[in-house]
Amino acid sequence: MANVVTLTREGPILIITLDDPTSRNALTGNTAVDEIVAATEMIARDTSIRVAIVTAKGPAFSSGGNVKDMLRFTTDEVSGTEIRQWYLNGIQRLTRAMHACEVPMIAAVNGAAAGAGFDLTCMCDIRIASENATFAESFVRIGIIPGDGGAWLLPRVVGLSKAMEMAFTGEALNAAEALACGLVSCVVPPDALLDTALELARKIAKNPGHALRMTKRLIREGQTNTLDSVLNTSAALQSVAHKSPQHREAVLAFIEKRPPNFMD
Repeated sequence: MANVVTLTREGPILIITLDDPTSRNALTGNTAVDEIVAATEMIARDTSIRVAIVTAKGPAFSSGGNVKDMLRFTTDEVSGTEIRQWYLNGIQRLTRAMHACEVPMIAAVNGAAAGAGFDLTCMCDIRIASENATFAESFVRIGIIPGDGGAWLLPRVVGLSKAMEMAFTGEALNAAEALACGLVSCVVPPDALLDTALELARKIAKNPGHALRMTKRLIREGQTNTLDSVLNTSAALQSVAHKSPQHREAVLAFIEKRPPNFMD
């Protein structure tokens, strides 16, 4: 089966592109999950990567699950136990890998993001939308639930009330509506989308990679842990940060009134 995801590098920036326009960049029924999980594993190993962008080719960002492929789940040939294992070992691997990814991740959403495709944008840390983008937690419209963890992800992005509205109606938000509810950080013309994402990525990538990774970890910890737990983790990670050569270089550059030169 041919690859459906392409990886490109711009210095410390990794661009992950969904590249299967014929399926509207579906995430199931192909190798998309394996390829994106492999990309996050590469990020974990390669500390020269400081930020990642997730985007797509074609008119859609991602249609999510392959609906035609789901028909087999309705037959007697596939048991409920097998379906459970398919989710645990399939799309949920993507959710876990994206959530655990150590570097800041920017979703550059070029078009329609539906179902698991929409939830993929919520797995990223920052979302930038093309004027053509739409966002739909659309599972209920085909009689299923967010089996990829969307029920956990979406309220953390847009708040409980808006998440409930989106999940219960399955209706899509356009780019302006997504901006109004805080789902995306900005909306740009289609031809400016990747450049805007890269501009933001470059600003992030100017900072020390280890500090970016630890900062993301702390913010993730803060979503589920107590203040005391986060403070303790902060103190431990800060001791590592203070001893890093990048911190010393930043302090010296500040004192000497020059730009820092970070080498991760």
